[in-house]
Amino acid sequence: MFEFHKDKQRYFEMQAENAEQYVIPFIEEAFPVKPGMRILEIGCGEGGVLKAFVEKGLTGVGVELVEERLVNAREFMKNELAAGKVTFISKDIYDVNAAQEFGGEFEIIVLKDVIEHIFEQKKLISRLKNFLKPGGVIYFGFPPWQMPFGGHQQICRNKLLANMPYYHLLPKSIYKGILNLAKQPSKELLEIKETGISIERFERIVKECDYKILHYTHYLVNPIYRYKFGWKARKQAGIIKAIPWVRNFFTTCVYYLIAVK
Repeated sequence: MFEFHKDKQRYFEMQAENAEQYVIPFIEEAFPVKPGMRILEIGCGEGGVLKAFVEKGLTGVGVELVEERLVNAREFMKNELAAGKVTFISKDIYDVNAAQEFGGEFEIIVLKDVIEHIFEQKKLISRLKNFLKPGGVIYFGFPPWQMPFGGHQQICRNKLLANMPYYHLLPKSIYKGILNLAKQPSKELLEIKETGISIERFERIVKECDYKILHYTHYLVNPIYRYKFGWKARKQAGIIKAIPWVRNFFTTCVYYLIAVK
């Protein structure tokens, strides 16, 4: 487990800086991010990503199932809350009425490091249309399941397991045995083994739900690895990016921007 997983203030600042330097510029390559727009983040955690958008003049709504994380978000963004620039809601996204609880629809919806934790991915992606303004966009950032740390094993307290690549791809029984032997939090990691998503599966769901891909970027080195390992972000080589299935094993992060057809 990395230190910033424990230090929530640092994690919040890291997410805000990463969103400012990579997520927002990525979106702006295909869609203008303007003051006055409304943004919805699903799975907002401590609110770091929203912070970057709010600082650009957008009004934000963050939805998060874990109330404990929103306690931190409300503390870290207390000034923005007081100014009416951001709202946090602890609720299942399937139970939300956009008009009643969100005050309307959004120009931008963000799911960063979230879709790989969702069991009914197609159901969620399809439902996002209910919250999107005409002409609006949805951003996804996620690690392909087959990449070296696609199992999120970095949350392990055991340093060896936290830094060991690819073993999450072992058969479930063996993987579970390793985690239990090392007394690691197997429940969350085994859930991710069930919900992990590949590039191909994501693109197929997008197509089946009648969206179009506006823009995408694949990373050999995830921008967030600057904080984890001190590595500089690096985009994936074109030849690797073009090889279906194989690319999942060597691509640590993908960014996608989609819109309704």
